[in-house]
Amino acid sequence: MNKNFWAIFIGIMFLLAGINHFVMPGFYLQIMPPYLPFPMALIYLSGLAEIICGALFIPKQSRRMGAWLIILLLIAVFPANIQMSIDEYQNGGWLFYGSVLRLPLQFLFIWWSYKFTK
Repeated sequence: MNKNFWAIFIGIMFLLAGINHFVMPGFYLQIMPPYLPFPMALIYLSGLAEIICGALFIPKQSRRMGAWLIILLLIAVFPANIQMSIDEYQNGGWLFYGSVLRLPLQFLFIWWSYKFTK
């Protein structure tokens, strides 16, 4: 599979993840760090950001910009992923292990996106 396939794959993945913020906002509300204001607005804003990043990542002409925006987005939402791990650990939730695995995946996606900035 070539680089273009993976770029389209990443773009679609982010598009679907962004749409999910609007379909299942309650899930994201549960992992929102409690110190952040206006959690629902942030959920919808981050969903919109994921949709925009995914859409920019698909065409070759805007892929570089999309890659940089995905990197920034992944850094911005990292606290929510940490909060999810903390909450799942404290609650003994079954999602704890998945949430811990998700943390290094963020860095993998950052690295993967960075490869498309050149």
